[in-house]
Amino acid sequence: MPKKYTAQCACGAVKFAFDRDPTFVANCHCNDCKRASGGEMATFFAVPADDFDLLSGQPKAFHYVANSGNGLDRNFCPDCGSRVFTSNLDGFPGAVFVQLGSLDRPDLIAPKLEMFTARRLDWNRPLDLPQFDGMPN
Repeated sequence: MPKKYTAQCACGAVKFAFDRDPTFVANCHCNDCKRASGGEMATFFAVPADDFDLLSGQPKAFHYVANSGNGLDRNFCPDCGSRVFTSNLDGFPGAVFVQLGSLDRPDLIAPKLEMFTARRLDWNRPLDLPQFDGMPN
């Protein structure tokens, strides 16, 4: 049976899917996310690892230690370079963080909070969502 949510990299080589509706969906303004996304912020959400299915391709992982001191693996397509998900998160065991832009239907999931807003650039206006200067508890 097909999963509810499907996702892929820009070239379609790496595909994955999951069923559960995410409860943690964040716009993150931290410097780590800015550098990783190449934008002012990154929008991502948590998926339980036991619901995450890699359907095709073999992403390449880059192990990174964030400013928090926690390690994580940023996974991207070795063909097109698209960053698609983050795994092996020291701070969130059992979760995979998916980049919203990798979804085939990103309109199905909306941010629920903004975090590290102390680092938001002045020209980016807050959304009408809970705002956190750092990591929410």
